[in-house]
Amino acid sequence: MSSSADRLQTLKKQLTGVAAHATASHNKSDEDVVIVSARRTAICKARRGAFKDTLPDEMLAPVLAQVVEDAGIDKSQVNDICVGNVSMPSCGGMRNRMAQFFAGFPETTCLSSVNRQCSSGLQAVMNIAAAIKMGSCDIGIGAGVESMTKYQNQEFENGDINPLMSECQLAMDCTVPMGITSENVAERYGVSREAQDRLAYESHTKAAAAAKAGRFSNEIVPVSTRFTDKEGNTQTVTVTADDGIRPTTTIEGLAKLRPAFQEGGSTTAGNSSQVSDGAAAVLLMRRSVAKRLGVPVLGVIRGFKVVGVPPDVMGIGPAVAIPAALSHAGIKLEDVDIFEINEAFASQASYCVSKLGIPMSKVNPNGGAIALGHPLGCTGARQVATLLHELKRRGRRAYGIVSMCIGSGMGAAAVLEFEE
Repeated sequence: MSSSADRLQTLKKQLTGVAAHATASHNKSDEDVVIVSARRTAICKARRGAFKDTLPDEMLAPVLAQVVEDAGIDKSQVNDICVGNVSMPSCGGMRNRMAQFFAGFPETTCLSSVNRQCSSGLQAVMNIAAAIKMGSCDIGIGAGVESMTKYQNQEFENGDINPLMSECQLAMDCTVPMGITSENVAERYGVSREAQDRLAYESHTKAAAAAKAGRFSNEIVPVSTRFTDKEGNTQTVTVTADDGIRPTTTIEGLAKLRPAFQEGGSTTAGNSSQVSDGAAAVLLMRRSVAKRLGVPVLGVIRGFKVVGVPPDVMGIGPAVAIPAALSHAGIKLEDVDIFEINEAFASQASYCVSKLGIPMSKVNPNGGAIALGHPLGCTGARQVATLLHELKRRGRRAYGIVSMCIGSGMGAAAVLEFEE
């Protein structure tokens, strides 16, 4: 077994980056795994937002149905669905299958659920991509859903940790609260409070501008649901807009907020991701199938990697995963137009951007999780939708990256290409 020193040395090598290599020229192949539609619900504040009275399956069903409608195919042509979820029992396997039927898919379309913490939605997409690549599936949907209102991620709520785990520091580090891992990153890697508040301010500013310009309209699926107000009145509403964006956010206002997790710390409610509800879905095919069906391609999957990092600083995951995914895809960091990096906390997002030397102009151009929210199992699939619609809006061949840190000490990153 490797010593702690060996593990740290390996991590330092990973953080240094990968060896320089020539940028690959990705030619179109009939075997490519392509994305033909990617949609999401609005992302709403947990416990007080527009989806507070909405069950997960009620959010999931509309996006599952919409991506198939976008492609103009029959639901019976979808071979498999994989749904990412973090907090529901068994990742919501039974509830997700019920949502599939409610959305009009037949029993011949199969479904599974997956939990890789904050990357669950992206992992679901990649599970379907892998099935297509190996030939066991021609058409599938990778999706994600989370109601942080209805379900809380309380894996150790009863204190039922195996006493033997205390003999393994890495195992015990998996129980470090996420807010404290943010403080660890800020302290260990020198991320200032000012830098964190600046990133949070920019997240809200960019998201507000995107919403005002209607840039989310092509990715958001309207959802009709019920909502009970403070007076107990219930009405039917149609949810079409993210409700966590704060256009009036200022640096001065953020600076006044008190630390949320540790006395004297720098992580606050204002520079952390919002607790949220939402769902997203991504429809994938083999390129040859898309050609045969006459379905336009929105994006192509070019690379994907998951890496492991120390659990107590899990937020550094993207700084390791992004170089690994770029190497897998055969492209250089400077060839990427957009980096959708999940803002679990401003501390870790700031560190990763700085470590990799990514220009902030390329990071979350329409805002990130601090402004939009972070419904755990949904986020990865939501990022795919946001990325591809933004690349399409720009209207030229380009690469984008979706990446996030993962609780218990991992990072994930996927490289996507928009074809002109």
